[in-house]
Amino acid sequence: MSAAVGDEIPKISGPANDALALAGHTTLTAIAQLRKKDLLDLHGVGPKAIRILREALAERGLTFADERK
Repeated sequence: MSAAVGDEIPKISGPANDALALAGHTTLTAIAQLRKKDLLDLHGVGPKAIRILREALAERGLTFADERK
């Protein structure tokens, strides 16, 4: 299933994007349902990936699950 326009995960790095895809996280909407720790537990996802994803989520009015008030 392809992502809706504007819901695509940005290019982070090969290992990070591969880890997200392998875990089945293929859209920003799916990423917004996760905690940062869930993502950092994936091999290849580090602080830089979290920063890039946070910025992409914010552009769409989304946040990580553990950053909601």
